[in-house]
Amino acid sequence: MREPGTSERTSEADAAAAGNAEVEEGAAEPSPDLEVTFDEQFFAARPKALRPIARRRQFVGSRPSFEFDGRNAAYVEWLRNQAMLGDANTLARQLSGQASMWQNSYAHPNPRAAVERASVWFTAYPLSFITRTGQSFLSALGDPEMWKAFREIGIRGIHTGPVKLAGGISGWSHTPSVDGHFDRISMAIDPVFGTEEEFRSMCEVAAEHEGTVIDDIVPGHTGKGADFRLAEMNFRDYPGIYHMVDIPEEDWNLLPDVPEGADSVNLSPDSEQALQKAGYIIGRLQRVIFYEPGVKETNWSATRPIVDTTGKTRRWVYLHYFKAGQPSINWLDPTFAGMRLVVGDALHSLVDLGTGALRLDANGFLGVEKSAEEQPGWSEGHPLSEAANQLIGSMIRKVGGFSFQELNLTIDDIKATSESGPDLSYDFITRPAYHYALVTADTEFLRLTLRLSMEIGVDQASLVHALQNHDELTYELLHFAAGHRDEMFELNGEELTGAQLAENVQQTLRDQLTGENAPYNAVFTTNGIACTTVSFIMAALGIKDPATVTPEQEAQIRDVHLLLAMYNALQPGVFALSGWDLTGIMALDRSSVRELTSQGDTRWINRGAHDLMGTSPDATNSSAGMPRARSLYGSLPDQLQDQDSFARRLQRILAVREENGIATGTLLDVPEVSNRAALVLVNRLKDGALQVTALNFSGQDIAGSIQSNELPSGANVQDLFSGETVGQVDDLHSFFLELPAYGGTALLLTEAPEPEAEA
Repeated sequence: MREPGTSERTSEADAAAAGNAEVEEGAAEPSPDLEVTFDEQFFAARPKALRPIARRRQFVGSRPSFEFDGRNAAYVEWLRNQAMLGDANTLARQLSGQASMWQNSYAHPNPRAAVERASVWFTAYPLSFITRTGQSFLSALGDPEMWKAFREIGIRGIHTGPVKLAGGISGWSHTPSVDGHFDRISMAIDPVFGTEEEFRSMCEVAAEHEGTVIDDIVPGHTGKGADFRLAEMNFRDYPGIYHMVDIPEEDWNLLPDVPEGADSVNLSPDSEQALQKAGYIIGRLQRVIFYEPGVKETNWSATRPIVDTTGKTRRWVYLHYFKAGQPSINWLDPTFAGMRLVVGDALHSLVDLGTGALRLDANGFLGVEKSAEEQPGWSEGHPLSEAANQLIGSMIRKVGGFSFQELNLTIDDIKATSESGPDLSYDFITRPAYHYALVTADTEFLRLTLRLSMEIGVDQASLVHALQNHDELTYELLHFAAGHRDEMFELNGEELTGAQLAENVQQTLRDQLTGENAPYNAVFTTNGIACTTVSFIMAALGIKDPATVTPEQEAQIRDVHLLLAMYNALQPGVFALSGWDLTGIMALDRSSVRELTSQGDTRWINRGAHDLMGTSPDATNSSAGMPRARSLYGSLPDQLQDQDSFARRLQRILAVREENGIATGTLLDVPEVSNRAALVLVNRLKDGALQVTALNFSGQDIAGSIQSNELPSGANVQDLFSGETVGQVDDLHSFFLELPAYGGTALLLTEAPEPEAEA
């Protein structure tokens, strides 16, 4: 069928559309003239430029005024022509049966192999990246000059952030994203960020500079795009993509009315309970993420009535862990439609676009199950999530890539998924703890979390240790607040339950980082604090008014920022930082993003636009409309001209890290310290040498003994930054060290030379 208001498709598009339709029917074979070649520029066994025709048409000219439901065959066909499930089917048939699918091992995660490919990442955020006038985000990320600067500093990978079409579809129109482009609705690159060719060019430039591009997939949900609209119409196996339940008309009295102009309505707790008692849904889950009274009080919403392709009117109740515009994917539907969609999206990024790795967004919520009566449904730490993550991670490794997960659950859950799922995990274990250490000038809680991680068996080299990303400073501390809430822990001389400890830490951070102490930061629901690294440091230093920051305070902010960089970089694993970090960005004034924060999402204040390469000094906002935020450090080209700049000092930290192989080491010990502000990490490097990271989280100079049974008596202690010998390990396995305020260092232990024999 021809799309409404358009001319005939080209023969190529006709063939692609027909092929997609046949695959959906299950009757087609791959095209006999399909040519699969291999491009070793990225890695072995990668099919080159397979085009799954994920974008047959995104827009149409004139549109007939028919009903936007199953009665309008033209509308159904228009949706099919941009649905992700259909494109996933097409791509799968092109790869099926190819020898390239068997050239890489995939059964077990290999974190050190991933770290060796790219141990320092730049995490970009498309909406906040200021480019040259007329230049796209993807073109800017493919700029050879930027990659040259990155290579000079020591950055080896770029995490692009989500750049595919996101949001929803209403009638013939696309609606904007409700969650920073994590509500994906297509495999197509969003034109606001650039083109597919610019994406591929970016990957090629990265490869020329021995770098890697990391893309995103979202295995937990989509937006309300073509796939969801087809699911609402009960079209073929599209309902199988989602956790959605068809409610018979005789029980519509259990559903709330959908407000005028809306396409769904969030269930109240009473409606949720009524539907659970009626046997339709599993009801209340373990927590309501993004809880907001009157907006999101449960994890379920009801759709408006809609006519399907058979003429029957239906209403559905669907699950969404996050916002109502992010319907959750069902990983155990008999059609396995959701699994096919997600895997297809991953393969498209790896084998078609040319990325080397993928981030799995919110992948801890892939299984849900009914629990005992009156108990919340089992929705976190579910074995299905582990199984699904193993499948995704294995498929990515099977085509030569690696993956990392943003899994904010217990340390036990992170350990379980690391055994067979993604290669790397985001460090939600110690990230809030090192923030707490700076606020309190006390590393006790940080040492506790590091030791728990070691005891449970999480390899520090398998973690992505990050400064700021696009989200809030997360402090949910689910290991303590949920999984071990009744277990006893000691903090500051008190015996506390896990739940009490978590609340103690959270309240301390809220008191110090928001309110009258720091009005420029904000609480983000129950998840954490909306702030940049710089605005967090300002609050920790007691700076209340950003407009009055003095040059001396700017220098102190930079010192603290580098201390936090040292903590993350001078330990095994990946070190990640953002453009907000590299340019020293402050939080936006709330009034400048009032419309974006009106529904309670305060994270927009930490997403200010920044000009990394100094290409548009007069720009007041990014091309996506984000207001420009104040930068303390300036652009990278300017910083690289100043040996005392943040970027140049960071370069020295990363050089020590790379020259000594710290990223692929193993954490052996987190010893007790003689000063509560000190943190000591003892690592064994790949070559067997011992390396010590020593940091001071206070504003006072400190001195004391560093003691660990891992330290061999008689070994010389060399400072890796100065090259000087600064001490020797005594018979108590200790040595003396002085650290400046908010300072730190990396040390290498070497065997003392044998004394010369007397003549």
